[in-house]
Amino acid sequence: MARKPATPRVLVLNGPNLNMLGVRDPAVYGTATLAEIEALCAARAATLGLALDFRQTNSEGTLIDWVQAARGSAAGIVINPAGLSHSSVSLLDALLLTELPVIEVHLSNIHRREPFRHHSYVSQVATGVIAGLGPRGYGLALEAMAGLLAAREKATEKGTVR
Repeated sequence: MARKPATPRVLVLNGPNLNMLGVRDPAVYGTATLAEIEALCAARAATLGLALDFRQTNSEGTLIDWVQAARGSAAGIVINPAGLSHSSVSLLDALLLTELPVIEVHLSNIHRREPFRHHSYVSQVATGVIAGLGPRGYGLALEAMAGLLAAREKATEKGTVR
């Protein structure tokens, strides 16, 4: 009898100040709270057959620790690095080390904002980037991750992935 594959665990990581969603500049970030985004992600992950691990920190070091711990324990990472997108080479290095698929999410369109926000170090390692779609971007990121993981599983079964 064939063994049922384990439910893929996806980390959804949120960086600095995202705990203030709903009160922080609603004209830019919208009125949804992080708890509402987490509920949206949990519902979407359940329909996609993904196990969800949703976290937020204001600490760059903690975020990097979580990314490093994902190596060998998670199937993929969805990340909204917030302001660390534009400044953290250390986060870029940690994401590279995981060798996992990464989807970068931004609530606002960083390319329509201040020039310093146009560059993201995380984008250099991300499999894909979703920006400017508000909380819906998280759901789309989970859909994309489910597709990536399914393709990887199929390739593994065929023996075309290391």
